[in-house]
Amino acid sequence: MNEKTVQNAAGRLVPVEINGIAQVPYQGVGKHRPSGRRYGPPLASCGDYPADGNKVVADLKTALKRAGLRDGMTISTHHHFRDGDLVANAIFDAAAEMGVKDLRWFPSAAFPCHEPIIKHLENGVVHHIEGSLNGPLGDYCSSGRMCGMGVLRSHGGRYQAVQDGEVHIDIAVIAAPTADPFGNATGDRGPSACGLLGFALADSQYADRVIVVTDNLVPFPCIPWQIHGNYVDYVVVMECIGEPAKIVSGTTEITRSPDRLLIAEYAARFVEEAGILRDGFSFQAGAGGTALSFSIFLSDMMRERRIKARFARGGSNLYLVKMLEEGLVQYILDGQTFDLEGVRSMRENTNHVNTSPFTSYNYHGKGNFASIVDVVVLGATEVDVHFNANVVTHSDGRLLHGIGGWQNCLFSKCTMLPIPSFRDRIPVLVDRVTTLCGPGELIDVIITERGIAINPLRQDLLSKLRGSSLPIRPMEEIKAEVEEICGGKPAPPEVGEKIVAAVKWVDGTVIDCVRQAKMATVSW
Repeated sequence: MNEKTVQNAAGRLVPVEINGIAQVPYQGVGKHRPSGRRYGPPLASCGDYPADGNKVVADLKTALKRAGLRDGMTISTHHHFRDGDLVANAIFDAAAEMGVKDLRWFPSAAFPCHEPIIKHLENGVVHHIEGSLNGPLGDYCSSGRMCGMGVLRSHGGRYQAVQDGEVHIDIAVIAAPTADPFGNATGDRGPSACGLLGFALADSQYADRVIVVTDNLVPFPCIPWQIHGNYVDYVVVMECIGEPAKIVSGTTEITRSPDRLLIAEYAARFVEEAGILRDGFSFQAGAGGTALSFSIFLSDMMRERRIKARFARGGSNLYLVKMLEEGLVQYILDGQTFDLEGVRSMRENTNHVNTSPFTSYNYHGKGNFASIVDVVVLGATEVDVHFNANVVTHSDGRLLHGIGGWQNCLFSKCTMLPIPSFRDRIPVLVDRVTTLCGPGELIDVIITERGIAINPLRQDLLSKLRGSSLPIRPMEEIKAEVEEICGGKPAPPEVGEKIVAAVKWVDGTVIDCVRQAKMATVSW
């Protein structure tokens, strides 16, 4: 397959068409502006729905039939259940039994638990996937065997694509830990409680048909409702929609690695010395081991200086909840709940607020939360000398990770990437990232165990840290040291000509693409 490509503003060759649809190449940060109006779903009439409000049908297959499932449609799901999801596989098993083919699956993310869908990619039930691909499905896409091209979007980019009409969802299936017969639904309670359902908001608002699947049906009204029943067509009750042990863990683990702990400490000290740590500041950190350790170092500093944050952006977790309940943080604005304490807090604390990609990340909106955050701590698989970063592919070119909200968070006032300088003796600092996911002009600080590199564009940060006891060093100097330790520069990935996936920027333009990897494993 020889796709026609064009060079975008980042110097990357990207496809001019994706699955038969014309594309706009990346034009630079803030350059592409939308026109027209938001997409509108079909009008509905109350006369077509039960007057008693009971939308419950016998099973998932019945709901899919009544929703009009047929060849070539787009089915959407959300990933708040992460690796514990039991609904997505059931959808495509039912579609296979119905003899339906060439479906586009539009998940907010796919996880290793979705490996059984590979058989439906093989038998033609699923044509291609447009959503973050973690693990086996990403590896399958890397092998070049998926019929269509994958499309990777950020959480905000996914909302933007639906809102703008770039992706038309025919049927949305929303797995909800608790729901009522009318379709009102919440994620913060029930045997499969996952916290919130914000990633399913766009699906509920814009899909032609909406199916809510629950394993905890309660009498009307389901309070609080995170999904409004007025958007919902059918309700299905399953025995179990998710495995709680895989949805959330009882605790989220901080890193035990001395190098990672040092990186986390450097990050917290940088926030302090750069003058970001002050009363009323805001921050966001993920649920990975280094990010959790950063939060612990940060909270110690806040206690010592009697500083309170106005808000913290979640993923919520045990440590962020502790900061909230101790009064170190006034509000958690939660985008995804990562552990049982986060779920409990959302139920019990009125200042633990569930949010969605619309409020937090949608670039085609009238502002969003991301640019209000003072500092964000993120990760990356690679960073290059121009501070460009990669989060979806490894150095061998294999597609194994999703974007999540990573791209959207880059718009914070200070973006920090605390990362190890090498993994498995392969340097993380490179001349040119394998896949461009975030432009260097939005990435301010790289923090490694061997030194801290500040983007030369941030002269303000360089001035504030002048004379600091922190190991502030030029990126090239740290990179050269790491290459000496690892025995040289990493070899470029062995990839073919075939484009297997496209990477969208937050505004819907194409920033890069992923080509078929010669090292992709075939374990299915």
